[in-house]
Amino acid sequence: MERDQSAAASNLEIKVVRPRRNDNVVHPAGQAPRTTRRRSYSSNYNPFKRWVSWLVPSFVVANIVVFVVTMFVNDCPKNSASCIARFLGRLSFQPLKENPLLGPSSATLEKMGALDVQRMVHKHQAWRMISCMWLHAGVFHLLANMLSLVFIGIRLEQEFGFVRIGLLYVLSGFGGSLLSSLFIQYGISVGASGALFGLLGSMLSEIIANWTMYENKLAALLTLIVIVIVNLAVGILPHVDNFAHIGGFLSGFLLGFVFLIRPQFKWLTQRNAPPGHVSTPVKSKHKTYQYVLWVLALIILIVG
Repeated sequence: MERDQSAAASNLEIKVVRPRRNDNVVHPAGQAPRTTRRRSYSSNYNPFKRWVSWLVPSFVVANIVVFVVTMFVNDCPKNSASCIARFLGRLSFQPLKENPLLGPSSATLEKMGALDVQRMVHKHQAWRMISCMWLHAGVFHLLANMLSLVFIGIRLEQEFGFVRIGLLYVLSGFGGSLLSSLFIQYGISVGASGALFGLLGSMLSEIIANWTMYENKLAALLTLIVIVIVNLAVGILPHVDNFAHIGGFLSGFLLGFVFLIRPQFKWLTQRNAPPGHVSTPVKSKHKTYQYVLWVLALIILIVG
């Protein structure tokens, strides 16, 4: 009996597994210890979807095409004795004393749909509030606006998608036209500046609405404020419609609180967490201050 017990004892091996935290266990021979693998997120984990920008480049192409069509309709050699770059034929520019921006005549712009309050009121041409934002007074005007649109718009479209940025662009342009028509009763106005200032305004409200997600909050906010102030200061120059700039900026600023509010990072992390991942439960998709900003901005937009 004692021999059998000693034989059984000799066949029993004791393995000491290298201890982990809170895991000092002795396992019989032939049985591997059970380990649980924890999934972890990488340091560059980003739950927000990145969009491919195609609408903003389409807007750029559309503005260029409309400008070329406008110059074709203008037909400077037919209507003016002296034209700049006459070798371009119908696409040549009006004299510098008439249009220093290298573009068509005022009559052509008015014909193509420039903002004209008198025509809007007396001939019921309200469509000019939208059409004017696709027209430009000249090459320099077009170049400045399209470069701004590329640098500002593509980044926003990649972050928030074409639907929200497209709506924000058009509605901001409409807001700029609206304020311009209230203060400039005579003369015409063209350009995408109101819509561009709307994108700038939306960037400012996006920083405020998603404040907790930014690391260098103050630096981002101050940089954007300086850019806005410099651009508004340019509107003091002669022949620049600063009312369209201000109207577009205010519209975009309010629309940013409606369209560009992001969910809480913790909420997205919890929603996209793999099985077995333990995280702090978050019930609300957005923070309370985000809901407050959304409601206030929507009310002001509707009333305005």
